[in-house]
Amino acid sequence: MSEITPDLVRHLGVLARIQLSDGEVERLTGQLDAIVDNIAKVSEVATPDVPATSHPIALENVFRSDVPGELLTPAQVLQNAPDSADGRFRVTAILGEEQ
Repeated sequence: MSEITPDLVRHLGVLARIQLSDGEVERLTGQLDAIVDNIAKVSEVATPDVPATSHPIALENVFRSDVPGELLTPAQVLQNAPDSADGRFRVTAILGEEQ
């Protein structure tokens, strides 16, 4: 059994600046008690000969190599643009400038 008491839960509520009703204190006491008990069980299993892991399966890089392909010409890039000028996309001003 853990050391979580209703008084401790009330104290934690004061530290967190959370107003807790008596029902919430009772519910949280049970929930926090279960959490602390489960952490204690994990601590019993964790032994020095078992290395700590962040993932149960080793992670590996799944990205492909970055190989440049064929580039588009400026004409191909701009062919479907609604408006262009001087080889660039033309858009309306968006930074509060006069239009």
